[in-house]
Amino acid sequence: MKVTDLITWFEEWANPAWQEKWDNCGWQVEPGVLHEDAGVLVCLTPTLAVMEEAINLKKTGHPVNLIFAHHPLIFNPPKSLCTGDAIGEMARLAFIHNIGIYSAHTNFDQVDDGTADVLAQVLNLQSCSPIVPTQPGLGYGRVGVLQPCLSLRELLEKIKSCLKPPNLIFSPTPDLNMSVEKVAVLGGSGAGFIQSVSKTGATVYLTSDCKFHQFQESRDAGIILVDAGHYATERPACEALAAKFDSFSLDFVKLSAQDEDFRQFHSDF
Repeated sequence: MKVTDLITWFEEWANPAWQEKWDNCGWQVEPGVLHEDAGVLVCLTPTLAVMEEAINLKKTGHPVNLIFAHHPLIFNPPKSLCTGDAIGEMARLAFIHNIGIYSAHTNFDQVDDGTADVLAQVLNLQSCSPIVPTQPGLGYGRVGVLQPCLSLRELLEKIKSCLKPPNLIFSPTPDLNMSVEKVAVLGGSGAGFIQSVSKTGATVYLTSDCKFHQFQESRDAGIILVDAGHYATERPACEALAAKFDSFSLDFVKLSAQDEDFRQFHSDF
């Protein structure tokens, strides 16, 4: 499958036209790889570490010519591209080594088998629907039912086991043995959806990047807020996307081993 055919297939599934106005989905750097056989490195965030990984794979005989990322490389139009600047370096290396960079962000968040849907699948939520529908069949977040019900303690342990977050923050509660049936999930920064979650009847809301007063807002809305971190809540969708690409028998597909969480929690050194 050529790179152009892979992108065409993807955009029929998660159209870049569905992205938010502030977003920048689609090609970030296209150095002339469209008509080459696709060799893909999938990542959450396109960083220099991921680019170096792609270059090293290429040097060792793996035909990588596309970094397929969830987060965009470029959010705001840069005024210049300079050596030493992270975006400038990414663009320079992309053209030197003929490795394209493509991003699917808020368009991928909304679709079936996108970031929210995969997170719901990880927790085995049933009868799922979007927290906030955007158009028929699309929407942000998912709310579904645990079958069978779990205690809050069991659900938190399941989140830790499945997502392996470096840290787990959740609303204080007097009863970890309370029964949980309805759960809402949204990978990445989902604190702005708390009021929408409150309308779904969910007892627990799993997301990330929540601040102090958003935990207060969640408590006041009667929701147990669980923050498992941005990386941990979105990385599973990257893994699922790599598996989907692999089913096409491409020349090469790999989930990046150099994706970064960007956060380090205190531990015994």
